[in-house]
Order: sequence, then C-alpha cells, then structure tokens
Amino acid sequence: MNTDNHLAKLLTMYGQQQSFQRHESIFCQGDDDGHIYFVQTGLLKAYYVSSEGKESIKSFVAEGNMIGSLNSVVNQAGCSFSLVALEASQLLRLPFSLLVDKAAQSHPLANDVIQQLLALAMKKEQREFEFLSLSAEQRYQRFLAQAPQLIDRITQSDMARYLGVTPVALSRIKKRCG
Repeated sequence: MNTDNHLAKLLTMYGQQQSFQRHESIFCQGDDDGHIYFVQTGLLKAYYVSSEGKESIKSFVAEGNMIGSLNSVVNQAGCSFSLVALEASQLLRLPFSLLVDKAAQSHPLANDVIQQLLALAMKKEQREFEFLSLSAEQRYQRFLAQAPQLIDRITQSDMARYLGVTPVALSRIKKRCG
C-alpha cells in the first residue's frame, strides 16, 4: 500500500521516527499496540505463531507500505500477529486514534484512508484465494511474479512459511519450476 498525499502529510507531521535492527520485534502476538507503522526503509515480516509453536507468515511489508494490528487498534485487544524487522528498518509510528480523529476532520484524508483499507482488503482477498484455490506450485509462481523484489531479501524458510509449505517441499517446487 503506497500512501496517498494527505495520509503521507499526516505521517510526516505526526509520525514518530523509529529504527529497528534486523530481527528486532516491533510488536508481538498478544501485545497491546494501538499504532500503525509506515515503512520508510527496510523490510518487515508479519507472522502468526500457533499454540504448538508453528510459525506462519502473514505478509512481508516493504518500503512504502503500512501495517498495524486491527485487532489491537479497533478492538483494544492483543495483536493477533507478531511483527519483526527482517532488515534494519526505519519506520514512522502513528497512533491509530490520531489517524481516526484527523480523518474525521478531513474528507480528503478520510478518502486516502478508505483507499488504503480497500487496498488491504483486496490484498487479503487475493491471499485467501491463493491459499484456498491454488496449488503450492501456483502460489510459488505467483509470488515470483508479484514480488520479485523480495526474492533475494527473504530466506528460503520464510518463503516456505509464507507459501504454506515445508522448506523441503519448496525445494522440490523450485526444481520443477526451473
């Protein structure tokens, strides 16, 4: 999600600059975190951990994109996922409540927020479609086509967890796809 003009101005005016080193947590599953984060530089990984300790990757968040736990900011509950820096990252952190207050006062900002939420909803719909309708090989091929800029920035283990396969299965898929 790239920010639109009014949202970018809000982030610049009110966003708190934060730096994270590689492998440093931004927030953990279960934490209360009422912020949204805009990635200026770096790469983040959003992931779930099951009660058995199994990690599943929700998404990778690169430069120019935003993320926050809606469960935490809307429901005032714990974050439903964890967020960690895969690279040294510079983020802008903005309280979600400030975004809501400012959007209520500005129609253009509210439109920018709606566009961001629509883009997020479309991304989530696409991810659901891939998991429910495509084979692991098809998911891999789509990932290569849609996110070539991430291929050299993530580990094979993380790619496998994102695709919902084991690293061994990913290796086999890669051999079949050439």
